[in-house]
Amino acid sequence: MVLQTRLWDAAEHLKSDEAMSAYLNAAFEEDDPKLLMTVLGDIARAKGMSILSKETGLSRESLYRALSNEGNPTFSTILKVTRALGLRLTTEPVAKQSEPVA
Repeated sequence: MVLQTRLWDAAEHLKSDEAMSAYLNAAFEEDDPKLLMTVLGDIARAKGMSILSKETGLSRESLYRALSNEGNPTFSTILKVTRALGLRLTTEPVAKQSEPVA
């Protein structure tokens, strides 16, 4: 018997808004812009690129290109995509390392 395998696709496992949000937050923790674009692309595919295209006004081809790990989208594109995905970008202060006492 031959074992058949296929590539793992994150988009197939992103079934809820909470899972999508957690996945995106984990990508932010890595400080890797290429990973972040790939993750946004995975989330976009999970939601549906055609739907996202209509909601953002961007073509499907542009979305696929911008949200690949080789993509370099403008910040306005990222904002359009995250809003259309029902996600919001937020910030929080980073804990500073305490300075050594002299």
